[in-house]
Amino acid sequence: MIHLFNGFQNPFGGSELEALELYRLLSADSQVRLWTTSSRVSDELTRHFPIRRISPPTRNVPDGGTYVFLGAHWRNKVWPYLIPRPRRLIYVFNTFHPKVIALTTRMPRMLGWPDAELVLISDFQRRMLRVDGVVHPSPIDIDRFTPRLTRPIGPFTVGRLSRDTPDKHHADDVALYEALLADGVAVRIQGGMPLKDRLSPHPQLELLAQGQSAAEQFLPTLDVFYYRTGSHVETFGRVVFEAMACGLPVVCHSHGGYADHIRHGENGFLFETTQEAALILAELKADPALRATVGHKARQTVEQLFSSQALRQRLDFYLR
Repeated sequence: MIHLFNGFQNPFGGSELEALELYRLLSADSQVRLWTTSSRVSDELTRHFPIRRISPPTRNVPDGGTYVFLGAHWRNKVWPYLIPRPRRLIYVFNTFHPKVIALTTRMPRMLGWPDAELVLISDFQRRMLRVDGVVHPSPIDIDRFTPRLTRPIGPFTVGRLSRDTPDKHHADDVALYEALLADGVAVRIQGGMPLKDRLSPHPQLELLAQGQSAAEQFLPTLDVFYYRTGSHVETFGRVVFEAMACGLPVVCHSHGGYADHIRHGENGFLFETTQEAALILAELKADPALRATVGHKARQTVEQLFSSQALRQRLDFYLR
């Protein structure tokens, strides 16, 4: 039995999506149960997935086996002392907070749990934290994402997708979007509500709420996927790989886990400054053949990263 623990608070959160995709993959070979570590679990997620609440008084608790915490931890809780001891303890760490690693991996002696095995989701994260652990890219079902065969009629469109949180947006991107709009480029941003009061209305600007369209429906409406965050630093950035799976050229800030897999000018583009980003976007606007070539290489990259063989090796880690 494998037990997956997550807060399951946000249907669009990266760790939630990672946990649910791992649940889908592992369920083909093992019994898997989902557990929420938060009292603020999403009603939408509990309607669609068999997510359980831990309740020692009613004996609704994990019953041993392998415990896998994904973007969640158990510190300052009583229930770990009241449930069966796991055979293995795996912690999938997807943030940049070393304090959380220490609190999660250094269990109280009274608990009697085995030592935690650490899983990181990018080499970038491992370098930043300087910790040991296996690296497993966040699993993505790339079959959901299909490169479009023909470009839709309309203006050249740049866009991005994220949650509706301010730290997902960089302050300098407002000026970049305004310059793009002035140049006749359409801008579509799902998860763009934090920008609503900062960007003036424009006929070619669309600011959509998070989750308004599924990622596989929204991304193919773009010609280029652009991504830079503010204070939030992406340890992996699964939305970048979803865009690549759609055959889109991605233009991303160089500081993030996704950058390990982007070869500048070949399967995507990396930039340091807003000026560099603007020049790359202008080049892509003027050269449809370049967009097609880079987008094709992007799709090949994710096909290799999430191939059946690569996924099998990662799943075997949990099943051994």
